[in-house]
Amino acid sequence: MTTTKKKTTTRKTKPVKSTKKAKGSSRTAVIFWIALILFLSPFLVLGYIILSAAMDTGKPIVGTRYDGDHDPQISKSDLSSVESHVKSVSGVEKVSLNLATGTLRVYADISDSAGADAAKSTASDVYSAVTSVLNEGTYFTQNNGKKMYDLEVHVYNQDKNTDSNFVYVIETKTSSMDTPIVQLVSEPIDAELAESLRQAVENRNNPKPSAAPEEKPAETTEENNG
Repeated sequence: MTTTKKKTTTRKTKPVKSTKKAKGSSRTAVIFWIALILFLSPFLVLGYIILSAAMDTGKPIVGTRYDGDHDPQISKSDLSSVESHVKSVSGVEKVSLNLATGTLRVYADISDSAGADAAKSTASDVYSAVTSVLNEGTYFTQNNGKKMYDLEVHVYNQDKNTDSNFVYVIETKTSSMDTPIVQLVSEPIDAELAESLRQAVENRNNPKPSAAPEEKPAETTEENNG
């Protein structure tokens, strides 16, 4: 009787790698990068601000103070029409206009011999000539919170205020005013105060030399020999 031996074979299995260590390392990497980004963010923002400011150095800031205001606007043709109407005012010899920063300024030169009353009357006539072209309620009065133009009428009899007969009148209406006001700016409201200020400026610009102190005579002593 013969016996047969069974051949047994052993199968080797590969060890299973642990995923716990891999998961832990990936979580650490994510936390590291998040912390790094949070740490660098303020420096990146500050660097961007400094860089943009350096690049914009020397460039003008362009903008408008009257966005949505001044509607309708005063056109060049309007200014030409205003100038021709003001030139036709009696007593006006020269006219110039300036429209800047929302204010229309009209300058009217009248006769050198004209007095304050004549200048005030001419300022009123010039104001009427301007508003006959540009309606006061439309161009120089606020409507529904919308800012409109201010109007200044300057009337003077001389280019320089060196003569005692110098007269300068300004009639002003801002868009928030109901009626214009007239000021005779060539005459001070307080004449004494104005004169004291002028004298103070004169003394400061031309100081008087201080008087030299008087020299005292030299003292002499007598010696008695006895």
